[in-house]
Amino acid sequence: MDGPVDKNDVVGAVFGQTEGIFSSDLDLRELQKTGRIGRIEITVNTQGNKAFGKITVPTSLDRYTTALIAAMIESIDRVGPYQARVVIDKIEDTRLEKRKRIVDRAKEILATWEKQKLPDDDLVLRDLEDAVVRTKVSEYGPEKLPAGPDVDSSDEIIIVEGRADVINLLRFGYKNTIAVEGVKIPKTVASLTRRKKRVVAFLDGDRGGDLILQELLNNCRVDAVARAPYGKEVEQLTAREIHEALEHAVHPEDALKAKEFAAAAAEKKAVPPDLKNFVKEVDGTLSAVLLNSEFQEISRIPVSELVSRLGEEKSAKYVVFDGVVTQRLVDTAASLGTEVYLIGARVGEVQNKPPNVHVYTTHDLAGFS
Repeated sequence: MDGPVDKNDVVGAVFGQTEGIFSSDLDLRELQKTGRIGRIEITVNTQGNKAFGKITVPTSLDRYTTALIAAMIESIDRVGPYQARVVIDKIEDTRLEKRKRIVDRAKEILATWEKQKLPDDDLVLRDLEDAVVRTKVSEYGPEKLPAGPDVDSSDEIIIVEGRADVINLLRFGYKNTIAVEGVKIPKTVASLTRRKKRVVAFLDGDRGGDLILQELLNNCRVDAVARAPYGKEVEQLTAREIHEALEHAVHPEDALKAKEFAAAAAEKKAVPPDLKNFVKEVDGTLSAVLLNSEFQEISRIPVSELVSRLGEEKSAKYVVFDGVVTQRLVDTAASLGTEVYLIGARVGEVQNKPPNVHVYTTHDLAGFS
């Protein structure tokens, strides 16, 4: 405003210069009477011969009518005897802010509620059962191995891998258990197996179970071996699964054969049958095909150059060739540092085969489905 004015001058301008522009439905006084516009707040500050102020109009009107009211107020060009200019600073939907505050508060209430919520009945019973079972786990021997209460008094013991296995077996009434707690077999367990009438090793159905089985057979007397289903651990088994596994425990020699058979089957499964096509291509040609992990051909070379060229092809994963798998070729494949599959017409004198090198013959691939 181009001169010193007070609040009353601004109020008069707001109501006076907007009156009659549109119908009475949009008159500010009428809108205030019906409560659709709240009390208009006006502040005025004078600086020298100029005045600056702020007009705040609370409204419950829709967006379109609110925008129209804002434009009407912005059209004010005089306050008292002086020229004036009104500019819209912002139009704020306070309902959105209120909704946001309500939603944020609702989230806080829910979070607090979740923390205070009582668990379901079955969880309560399970927690209670676990608490009771855990009190029955004892520490056995100088190594303080987790064990059931009857491990000393029973003629038969069940050897498991860890404390969680002991707890799960206790839950279903097997009190004659003891855990080795790792691959290395404690002396207490080895000594205990020589004093019992029957010793059962009950191990997980994974690679760790295989390793512990081998260590147990090397250091202890074991009469029978039970395994959890493949990919499962003893601590995860139900009462029925535990019963079936122990019911079908086998002689240690049979357990070893089963382990070796499973390992061979898994290794065979790792070689895709797609390689059959390449076997046919090199048959009788004295040539070799080098493939990457996506079975894309890297190079096709004479068998006589295979050893020298393989060492240069760091991305080679499958080598299919019409020739003999030799120790020199195996060593070259091992030097790549990645998993390599050698598929030759036959296997020669191979004394040392590193774990990252897999050797097959074309006859092996003939049996793949």
